[in-house]
Amino acid sequence: MLSDPVKLSKFLSLVLRHQPGAIGLILDDHGWAEVDELLRLANASGRRLDRPHLKKIVAENDKKRFAFSDDGLRIRANQGHSVEVDLALTAQAPPVFLYHGTATRFLESIRATGLNSGSRQHVHMCSDEATAIRVGQRHGQPAILVIHAGAMAAAGHRFYLSANGVWLTDAVAAVYIDFDAVH
Repeated sequence: MLSDPVKLSKFLSLVLRHQPGAIGLILDDHGWAEVDELLRLANASGRRLDRPHLKKIVAENDKKRFAFSDDGLRIRANQGHSVEVDLALTAQAPPVFLYHGTATRFLESIRATGLNSGSRQHVHMCSDEATAIRVGQRHGQPAILVIHAGAMAAAGHRFYLSANGVWLTDAVAAVYIDFDAVH
């Protein structure tokens, strides 16, 4: 019997974004893993997973966290890595405003230091408030920060758009965050 899809999705996030070595998986420089190797190692670690089930998890993941290579032989996470990978993203001009969902308990720290990537490679932002609310709710009482992305870009900060529509940047200084709009 195949494992629970939610648990498998979390497992994929773990091994494709944070700890590939937990099952002996090796990611290439761009975060790609061989599908056959992932399946072999997942099953060897006790996670019942086959190719059709993997395809279903990737296709039905509401956050579109994972992607297959064009030939279907490799898989990777679209963003959110804490391991060093080069997603080979091209800098793009962001919208004038982006949104970042967080929890109210983090606001004091963000006011002091801005948004930093922490253990991940980038700060994550979205182009709509509804998504930011869902993200913020995962961490407690949500707070939605309005990021002046256009002003940041004009000042030379780089933005990238991941394959699943998440905007990425290295850090956001507090001066570019509209705290008066927090809700």
